Amino acid sequence: MANYRGGRINEEVRKEVSDIIRNDVKDPRLNSMISVTQVSVTKDLRYAKVYVSIFDNNEDKKKENLLALKNSSGFIRRELGHRMNLRYTPEILFELDKSIDRGMHIDSLLNKIKEK
Repeated sequence: MANYRGGRINEEVRKEVSDIIRNDVKDPRLNSMISVTQVSVTKDLRYAKVYVSIFDNNEDKKKENLLALKNSSGFIRRELGHRMNLRYTPEILFELDKSIDRGMHIDSLLNKIKEK
């Protein structure tokens, strides 16, 4: 039964962080659509690496949104601690998830091959 604990914690943290970003963070720099794609919490529950996908065409705006998320990580950690009953509230580390961009690039390459 202990094998599933890590996955359950990761998924619950992902849901809560996504809800906090969507509803509670009032930073005006967060003007793009942000999706939490994956969360990886360490076994000792000290750190949580949160992978976010930012939907914006401008790279500068993506970096600005990621910086705003990193600056609000203390607030998100506090809210997460209030919502979840864990021994330790993990420190939030935000990472930009580029898997959607890579998938779109591969799809465009496949379409070019298909046209030839």
